[in-house]
Amino acid sequence: MPSGILMNSNMPRTRQKRRDLTITERIADLDWPSLRQTLHDQGYALTPPVLSQAECQELIGLYPRDELFRSHIIRARYRFGRGDYKYFRYPLPEVVQELRETTYPHLAEVANAWNQALGLEASFPNEHSKFLATCKRKGQDRATPLLLHYEPGDFNCLHQDLYGDIAFPLQLTCFLSQPGEEYEGGEFVLVEQQPRAQSKPHVIGAQQGQALIFATRFRPVQGTRGYYRTALRHGVSTVRNGARYTLGVIYHDAK
Repeated sequence: MPSGILMNSNMPRTRQKRRDLTITERIADLDWPSLRQTLHDQGYALTPPVLSQAECQELIGLYPRDELFRSHIIRARYRFGRGDYKYFRYPLPEVVQELRETTYPHLAEVANAWNQALGLEASFPNEHSKFLATCKRKGQDRATPLLLHYEPGDFNCLHQDLYGDIAFPLQLTCFLSQPGEEYEGGEFVLVEQQPRAQSKPHVIGAQQGQALIFATRFRPVQGTRGYYRTALRHGVSTVRNGARYTLGVIYHDAK
């Protein structure tokens, strides 16, 4: 097991108490040792709800406000699938900024352990602002957090979110719509390309407010001769009914 995956932490509080916490407190209160171990074991981990219903609706309500976004992508134009998404511009909305900053240090620990296991020299600082400074030196200074929108028939092809030479090994998706009530279908799909074997799919369902942390492009897997690298891509299955919104939190910036 890569060093740095596990560390001591306070046990999570009850769900009732968590409702009264700020987002920063909710993130700090997650069972990070368990999440990090799950990330190491399978390349993804689903958190308990970190956003309230009101916070999810507030984020969805930002979608029509074009002044908040730097880019609007129609998937069909680029053969990415169907539907659309928008990249925020800086400064980010407070909720998005808070999620990005407070989750990053916990994930930097995993990212460094992964690179160590794979014999990669790159290491990541504990503060997100310092990591963004590294991105900027490489010409990557455009915001990458985004809101994604799906209607019936929309889907997202398998892909990796890489925007330049610098890429953080993990990213996060927050589910803003409630499945079964606001939409049907639209499952999150993560496909792992195993060496000398068929690809392994993971189909992940989540409730409103939950966050899914997953590998951006590869993760280390323990083999008989040490760790080897497996590549991952992610997408979304076809939405059958309703409207599905998610928030994507990518930690590296784009050129």
